[in-house]
Amino acid sequence: MTTGFERDRDDFARGAKAIVVLPDQGKGSRDAEARLAETAGLALAIGVEVVEKIAFRVRAPKPATLIGSGQVDQLAAQVRMEEAGLVVFDASLTPVQQRNLETALECKVIDRTGLILEIFGERAATAEGRLQVELAHLDYQAGRLVRSWTHLERQRGGFGFLGGPGETQIEADRRLIRDRMARLRKELDQVSRTRGLHRDRRQRAPWPVIALVGYTNAGKSTLFNRLTGSDVMAEDLLFATLDPTLRQISLPGIDKAILSDTVGFVSELPTQLVAAFKATLEEVVSADLLIHVRDIAHPDSEAQRADVEAVLHEIGVADTTPRFEAWNKLDLLESDARADALADASRRDDVVTISAISGEGVDDLIRKVAAKLTAGHRRYTIRLDAGDGAGAAWLHQHGEVLSSDADGDIVVYDVRMAERDYERFKTN
Repeated sequence: MTTGFERDRDDFARGAKAIVVLPDQGKGSRDAEARLAETAGLALAIGVEVVEKIAFRVRAPKPATLIGSGQVDQLAAQVRMEEAGLVVFDASLTPVQQRNLETALECKVIDRTGLILEIFGERAATAEGRLQVELAHLDYQAGRLVRSWTHLERQRGGFGFLGGPGETQIEADRRLIRDRMARLRKELDQVSRTRGLHRDRRQRAPWPVIALVGYTNAGKSTLFNRLTGSDVMAEDLLFATLDPTLRQISLPGIDKAILSDTVGFVSELPTQLVAAFKATLEEVVSADLLIHVRDIAHPDSEAQRADVEAVLHEIGVADTTPRFEAWNKLDLLESDARADALADASRRDDVVTISAISGEGVDDLIRKVAAKLTAGHRRYTIRLDAGDGAGAAWLHQHGEVLSSDADGDIVVYDVRMAERDYERFKTN
């Protein structure tokens, strides 16, 4: 079955001219220019050329077009002048509003949700990612069949003289979409179960899991690469990476930990994506420690922090989960702003200032993360036979060996480790 979304994607030509529109209703803490710049960045992420950015003040949203009739006329004139083939609304549009605007503007119209879904559809690389994106697309598109599929007014007749008009084509296609969504959910449930088995195995190991979270383009993948020596895609681009990546790292006092790089968050993240990416985001929910990477050089850094915290709350991350804020892109700050950021960070024990590009502050971040993870560790004195190499290796792997002294055929170890590891050592 060809979905309406797949038909729509044909209209997204790379390099197509687009106008970005912000219906400003005076809500929220974000600056209008910053919102327009972010949406233009999202459009750039799918290769669209933004030729104009317009903010309209909307006091009372219109049910038919969201913006006023005069604003629609003004926008239509701008579309003709720029020869734009696409208008991107930095807002959520109802199917009726989208259809009416396309009719009035005589060009394709998409809203913020549709734009983000388009990016995710282009970037998803793994089988799981493609399943998640397809489910989100179908959920979003199901209510827009009346707009996208002009052929759906046909009806399929029944059989014989008593068959009646039968179901309309649009009803049949909606049923097909529902069936496909049900199959996708079953496949994603299996992915979630498999991921849960892997997670249980890691917890039995037990290796602490550290998840990098943050706003899109905050520098998570760059920091991930520096900490792990990996080459995960990291570009100055919104949603440069989507699929989660896990790597093993070593920390002071912790021989092995798992570092997870997750999809970047964004303001007003579509609910379809939050639901579809639940299996992926479960890695964040179950993490032992979160590192919230923030672009401290961005003018809306504080608003971005609030957006990330809102998404974390939405997916079920407990407020008690230990976390650090890594104030990234220190290298982009002017001297006065840099001094202010360093002073603010010095007054907080949950903040580290870093530059993932240059490596500045990363060693300090590593030390503080290790200290946070080992905060509940206690010191134990353990006696082993001098020939017990396996036991000695276990202590080095699961704890921090502070000292070791030989006493004849016995070696006395002074070890700092978690209580659960000590109990496991005694029972082995």
